[in-house]
Amino acid sequence: MTPFPGLSPGPDRASGPRARTAHPGPAPGPRAQAAHPGRGILTGMTTSYDALVLAGGAARRLGGTDKPALAVGGRSLLDRVLAACAGAGRTVVVGPRRPTARPVHWTREQPAGGGPLPALDAGLAALTGPGRPSVVLLLAADLPFLTAEAVTALTGALTPDCEGVLLTDPDGRDQPLTAAYRAEPLRRETALLRSEHGTLTGLPLRLLTRELTLRRIPDPTGRAGFDCDTWEDVAVARSHLDPPGT
Repeated sequence: MTPFPGLSPGPDRASGPRARTAHPGPAPGPRAQAAHPGRGILTGMTTSYDALVLAGGAARRLGGTDKPALAVGGRSLLDRVLAACAGAGRTVVVGPRRPTARPVHWTREQPAGGGPLPALDAGLAALTGPGRPSVVLLLAADLPFLTAEAVTALTGALTPDCEGVLLTDPDGRDQPLTAAYRAEPLRRETALLRSEHGTLTGLPLRLLTRELTLRRIPDPTGRAGFDCDTWEDVAVARSHLDPPGT
């Protein structure tokens, strides 16, 4: 069974970077709180949030191509993600500057290419200041099928007893870069990891997420978490989203 019914992802998607580091129901780390049962997605409520988009990966399986700039369905992958999170109070993109369809705040991780945790840390530093929302939507820049519906499901599912909400794919795998988190637990855990390891460079994101009290919800659209790790994945996305005859 493919992770996204109706799509034909590349044969090595299951061994992609995020799939390798995201496991359903990871064992809680020593700082994690006991998780509470989910209460279902909240409806009729709007949650204020900031958006943090990670767009600085090396795209090695795409030969180093500027993946966020790839056109799918007449728009860059990055612009498709930015359209889905247009309701954010502030949108920070971590990575090299590129043209975008709407204004964003740019920043870079240090060192460049240091991995998701340095990128997350840099993005959080750009989301400080009075009056900022307490919720951060954390997204990869290569999600061609991400929609505002999925974003609303994530932000609306945060309950007082959890520190984040992740989408899961049809096989139940966590999608930690299609998720909504409370900002302060992210800051707490990045600071603790830096203290413990002396650096955030090269550390996997799961070292942080396993310490959080998380909820998991199924993908409301069935394909919002589909990411473009390979040229075959890009071809699949284009086959569904490009206008006929292009």
